Amino acid sequence: MDYTLAVDGTEDTIPGGTGVLLVHPSTGETDRIDTDFLRDDTDAFLVISTRTTAREVRQKLDYYDVDEDKAVILDTLSVERGYSRRSSDNVHYVSAPDDLDGIIEQTERFLDNHDGKLRVSVDSITELAYYAGEEPTEDAVGRLLDLLAEYDAVGLFHLSDEVHDDAIVQSYRDRFDVVVDLDVDGNVELTD
Repeated sequence: MDYTLAVDGTEDTIPGGTGVLLVHPSTGETDRIDTDFLRDDTDAFLVISTRTTAREVRQKLDYYDVDEDKAVILDTLSVERGYSRRSSDNVHYVSAPDDLDGIIEQTERFLDNHDGKLRVSVDSITELAYYAGEEPTEDAVGRLLDLLAEYDAVGLFHLSDEVHDDAIVQSYRDRFDVVVDLDVDGNVELTD
């Protein structure tokens, strides 16, 4: 199954199972890229949020006019920070941002429980590494990529290139089928 890449107006297509790496500066405006990716050519999508709470993800989807009825949100922050939370069919929680096994399990549950064209957004690898460490995060990203391939889904993974060593950034670039580079001025360059 092919998907429209839907990043910055491109009409390129990518096959199911493709992981897309969004490399951006720390101050990069990634929301536009993320919501473009989630909005089009999809039946359901999962937002794995390690940077913001479920409430903030909903606000972002609303602001960028993304159909919330297709959204499932995995909030990794609220439990650890003691924020009020209410699980529902479309909002789930893990105990902490470093609960990588919980994130993998929730992702597999989402992919298993939905049909059609499925997208996953991981926002972000950088935050996961901050909480869980580089090596465990790299392993978790590999497991998520395997799930995308198994379920014929596609995913967008955020990575700040200013935070990680060059070798780590290059390692991620090498393992993804498509790389989107976003610069400080909002310009996008696509590599596949």
